[in-house]
Amino acid sequence: MADIKKIRNDAFKALGLTQENSGVYNGKWVEYNKENALDSISPIDGTLLGSVSTASPNDYDKSIKIIEKAFLEWSVTPAPTRGNIIRKISRSLEEQKANLGKIVSLEAGKVISEGEGEIQEMIDVGYFASGLSRQLYGSMMVSERPLHRLYDQYVPLGPIGIISAFNFPTAVWSWNSLIAAVTGDTSIWKPSSKGSLAAVAVMKVIAKVIEEESVPPIFALVNGRGSKIGELMISDKRLKLISFTGSVKTGKRISTVVSGRLGRTLLELGGNNCAIVSEKADMNMALKGVAFGALATTGQRCTSTRRIVVNSKIYDEFLSKLISIYKTTQIGNPLDKGILVGPLIDNNAISNYEQAIQTAINQGGKILYGGKVLSREKGYYVQPTLIEAREDMYITMEETFAPILYVFKYNTMLEAMKIHNDVPQGLASAIFTNDLKEEEYFLSARGSDCGIANINTSTAGAEIGGAFGGEKDTGGGRESGSDAWKLYMRRQTVTKNYGDDVPLSQGVTFDID
Repeated sequence: MADIKKIRNDAFKALGLTQENSGVYNGKWVEYNKENALDSISPIDGTLLGSVSTASPNDYDKSIKIIEKAFLEWSVTPAPTRGNIIRKISRSLEEQKANLGKIVSLEAGKVISEGEGEIQEMIDVGYFASGLSRQLYGSMMVSERPLHRLYDQYVPLGPIGIISAFNFPTAVWSWNSLIAAVTGDTSIWKPSSKGSLAAVAVMKVIAKVIEEESVPPIFALVNGRGSKIGELMISDKRLKLISFTGSVKTGKRISTVVSGRLGRTLLELGGNNCAIVSEKADMNMALKGVAFGALATTGQRCTSTRRIVVNSKIYDEFLSKLISIYKTTQIGNPLDKGILVGPLIDNNAISNYEQAIQTAINQGGKILYGGKVLSREKGYYVQPTLIEAREDMYITMEETFAPILYVFKYNTMLEAMKIHNDVPQGLASAIFTNDLKEEEYFLSARGSDCGIANINTSTAGAEIGGAFGGEKDTGGGRESGSDAWKLYMRRQTVTKNYGDDVPLSQGVTFDID
């Protein structure tokens, strides 16, 4: 069995962490203050990993002023130069990938490959952003007026705020901050209180690059409770954009507050992701894709598969094989080899798991496998659960951050798509089929209403090159790849007149002597 304390101590030494860590960085680390400090507790076995101090209102205000000033310099730095700095950050993260991955695994309860995979995601985003720094293109348009040039350009937006969640305590920050940095923005980050140590570890690595390269303090870190620091951020007009990952309820409040000051929001909220399994699917591929989607990160991904809709012709066979996979999946310390399912994040998550299962039973659901709590004292472990569901079960309309998978049966694609789309959320979706017509139907206007649509692969595991986000109650945000960079910039239409007269558009005349 993995020695958690040794793993922690080795990673702490390599990263410069201690038992008591400052949680505030704004170009320099603010002195640790034990008042209101956050304890980082590993969900693996309840070990106290360390503590992280929180930002006071004064710390927050000072940090905002620092990144405001840094923006003035950073925004006029050539974009390729900004890209070079981000590339160096990626290299530094690469050097510490194993140690940072261990901190993520310890604090979030992820298996080792997922912990390191999250750091790899940050590295990849950095390299993507570095290349993007030479591709911040505008569009040239044809002017209707003689001797005129008309085009779009994108201008840095300003300081932005990032509020991230516990399940990806570092990667989601990079989706925003590193992309925003190459566009010329600065940022301030409030991580989840359950991911405070991972955030400090990442900033320790990045701060060295910033200081060695004499870069202005473009990144700030302010640990704290959402009710305090989060509230300051969303109401702060100095932050031109707030990126929030979390619950629908909190996201709606943030949207209301930020839009009230005419600021921008980027919202990544709830996911209730569904996979359709056709009788024309490769069953082995479908089983692997569904199992990974439902079990990875113990069902605590935004893109976790929470519902499957299986064709009636293969329903019994597919469910029999899926149950066999569930029975043989190893649950336990995610630092041990062979473990695929680790703990839930805390005792409250176990309570939500229990409540959802009982509600499902009360509404007519049938447990096919699982449903039991394995431990809630020395780590937070539960059985992954399969529940045969009906369309009138309202619990299936909700997102429960736990390994609960609701199973439906269908006869026609029309039925399948109705079940698939008939939920408030619209993040990730999947269909397993080798039928071209079914694929195209799934991708048509009558098909998946989600921001992410997958063919023959899991709802979970999105690549950084694509824009990540969803529709409906998921919030409509788009992060990371594709042209998501445009959200962090001001779009400006430029008209240049290089003639000797001032002709007007639409044939308007305005003659003066």
